[in-house]
Amino acid sequence: MAPPTKKRKVNNDTKSSPASSRNLDFFFGKQKEAIPIQTSNGVSQEFENLGEQSDGAELTDEQLARKLQAEWAKEEAGAQNPPKATDGDVADGSSGDTQGDTNGRQAGLVSGNNEEVPKDQALEGKPDSAEGQLPKKQALHSMFAQKSSNTLSLQSAGSAEDNISSNIPFDESPLAFDPSKYVAELQGHWAAEGGDASYALLTRCFVLVNSTQSRIKIVDTLVNLLRVIIEGDPSSLLPTVWLSTNAISPPYISLELGLGGSAISKALKNVCGLDSRSLKALYDKVGDAGDVAFEAKKRQSFTLRKPKPLTIKGVYQSLVKIAKTQGTGSGEIKQRVVDRLLQDARGAEESRYVVRTLCQHLRIGAVKTTMLIALSRAILLSRPPGADFPLKSSTELAKLKKDELAEVWLKSEEIVKACFAKRPNYNDLIPVLLEIGVCDELLLRCGLALHIPLRPMLGSITRDLSEMLTKLQGRDFSCEYKYDGQRAQVHCDDQGKVSIFSRHLELMTDKYPDLVALIPKIRGEGVSSFIMEGEVVAVDRDSGDLKTFQTLANRARKDVAIGSVKVEVCLFSFDLMYLNGESLLDRPFRERRELLRGLFTEVPNQFTWVKSIDATSQDSETVLEFFKSATDIKCEGIMVKILDNLPNLNIADEEVESKEIAVPEPPSKPAKGKKKPEKEPVEKKTRRKALLATYEPDKRLDSWLKVKKDYSTTFDTLDLIPVAGWHGQGRKSKWWSPILLAVRNEETGSLEAVCKCISGFTDAFYKANKEFYDEDGEHVLGGKPSYVDYEGGHPDVWFEPQEVWEMAFADITISPTYTAAIGLVSDEKGLSLRFPRFLKKRDDKGIDEASTSEFLAGLWRKQEEKAPTAAKEVQDDGGEEDDEA
Repeated sequence: MAPPTKKRKVNNDTKSSPASSRNLDFFFGKQKEAIPIQTSNGVSQEFENLGEQSDGAELTDEQLARKLQAEWAKEEAGAQNPPKATDGDVADGSSGDTQGDTNGRQAGLVSGNNEEVPKDQALEGKPDSAEGQLPKKQALHSMFAQKSSNTLSLQSAGSAEDNISSNIPFDESPLAFDPSKYVAELQGHWAAEGGDASYALLTRCFVLVNSTQSRIKIVDTLVNLLRVIIEGDPSSLLPTVWLSTNAISPPYISLELGLGGSAISKALKNVCGLDSRSLKALYDKVGDAGDVAFEAKKRQSFTLRKPKPLTIKGVYQSLVKIAKTQGTGSGEIKQRVVDRLLQDARGAEESRYVVRTLCQHLRIGAVKTTMLIALSRAILLSRPPGADFPLKSSTELAKLKKDELAEVWLKSEEIVKACFAKRPNYNDLIPVLLEIGVCDELLLRCGLALHIPLRPMLGSITRDLSEMLTKLQGRDFSCEYKYDGQRAQVHCDDQGKVSIFSRHLELMTDKYPDLVALIPKIRGEGVSSFIMEGEVVAVDRDSGDLKTFQTLANRARKDVAIGSVKVEVCLFSFDLMYLNGESLLDRPFRERRELLRGLFTEVPNQFTWVKSIDATSQDSETVLEFFKSATDIKCEGIMVKILDNLPNLNIADEEVESKEIAVPEPPSKPAKGKKKPEKEPVEKKTRRKALLATYEPDKRLDSWLKVKKDYSTTFDTLDLIPVAGWHGQGRKSKWWSPILLAVRNEETGSLEAVCKCISGFTDAFYKANKEFYDEDGEHVLGGKPSYVDYEGGHPDVWFEPQEVWEMAFADITISPTYTAAIGLVSDEKGLSLRFPRFLKKRDDKGIDEASTSEFLAGLWRKQEEKAPTAAKEVQDDGGEEDDEA
């Protein structure tokens, strides 16, 4: 959300602007008025006294309108029993906040804090020119007489919530939760509003998920929500999943909302009656766009238009409409859609999550892995009406032991994850799940397909060559240059159509028309279709010299014509996953590599294979020389890949692997002895797979290892996100120093504070950093964002997370202050860094590529293996005592 203080251009073209809603105060605001006094019966004393005025005194327009409203309020109140109830003035859906009404809310014209209701509240209907010729009383009566159409029927905006949905205990255990208890009542409630599942149901789930840090609770809550949708309105399951994962389409389908912060700010002003000053004050107070909407909706006492309840389908379709609207006038159309979403949001919580969805910062922790787990479990326990696939009995599952239940869940989860890894599109996965459930057929129906990118296999990071050789002891492997370019997945069908996807599954065919034109030249005889993977690197076409990634980044991204290409590239291919209609994922790497090199043709400095050598752990000198040659020609390092599957994996091999990833006992429990930890980790990790030579989409395994020159130095580095700062002292008082940094929790989507840093910065950097994170600028938040976990002192400013900084450090310590990796090495304490030092900004990385808490925990475990003594616990702020040294 853009800073609310930013000045916006005034649009004087009233014809093209969306019609803004007005209330009585808007039409008659220029006339003097006495502030009416609320009486015990809910009708203004001023309204009652209007009838006592002398017949000779002509009523003003405003007095007449208010008198009409008072008469209608009396009539409606008289038709209800008991006459005390003030809910007669409130449209259906209000919770009837009578206490608030008796404290000064007058018929929607005075707010709960005795301030004027904002002038932008909704009023439907405008007098036409004919009515303007009538006498005042007759014209105004004609203007407002249609009381049955709810034109002036008042809606309590702050309390209008779906009480049925808000009481469902989604946070129960899925084995105890029974959707049938709620589905019938929900369907009856939905039928009165069009028949589709209400957005209030989704909001209820979001509120519960946002209130817990427990990964188990988050999964359970999502499972129960999905079960209710599956049994009550299966057609809403797909939009439910998209909205819960904060997306509207897969990455390779370009559907971007394209909303600026100004659109959301303007909607909050239009709908909630905020001015720029109020909006900024709220944003400074809460620091989150969704929380601003929450507070604004709570303060909005009444609207003169009854909201049309939001549905899950409706919200999703509105987002798609926003994304697809382009061309002249698209801004106005998008603004109207945003305004309507906020107008129809019932209650403050719905407003909060509608705005967070529009900002694409939902932050409820329903990331891809969590959602796939929840989907697999929900389909095991529930099915839509008319489906006949078998279900698991909740009663029977509840009788199983914990390990047995985990095995049941794991089998279904692996199937669903494997399908999504090969075809990462909920539009393909969910309809098949609703039809056949979780079974082996799902793997066939949602398998590899051309022009749909599979999620790439990833390599594990190793600190140096010796660690790599130890891990791969006794195995044949291939060492390949790790080029400093952009990973690319190339699809080609038998018609010659070519698609090129990035590592993040984004379509970039238009960026590389020269590669598209190259495909017919490299495809050998007998090759009709294929999926190939490689690295696109900027090169000097004449000499073949490699150029840096920054050079490649200067290449245009869209609508690139071959004749205008200035940055020439070469595709260094390293894998083949699909050939002539057949998947090669289950083939060993040696076989896939032979097919790649045997069936495709090299084109000098345009298409070739990655440079590689085959070796074993005994060839350490050869591998070292190869590594040095890679770094000498500006490569990042080397990739090491297992060539063959072992025919028979023996127990010794399994034990070696288990020890490699053994998790040591937390330092808080050193009394158990030093001999037991050698055996206990082996028992915990018996499920770990052997090192496989197959291609495993969306998995990071030790079958592929990265050895980068950055990791081969004497110290480790982390890519951290700056999230806050304090005013410095002494000569640094005009800068931010120290600066709070965080790692990324890949499961929850939150940022976990790991350390403060004051070392490694130059004065020039401090100055530039202070200008970038200016207190009144757009990169500084008004308060602590909900997605940052930090239990320490209060920073002077909170940054909008958007940069990644590479940091060096001495070692990793257990910390009672920082939350990074909490629960991974200790149940109560997190990890922090001693002597953190800034190295450089990582302009090549976004915040979604910053170091994770899991990676941090892995570094701590390696550190403890090398130094088995108990780690020192930092009792202050995680090592900042050395910052000024």
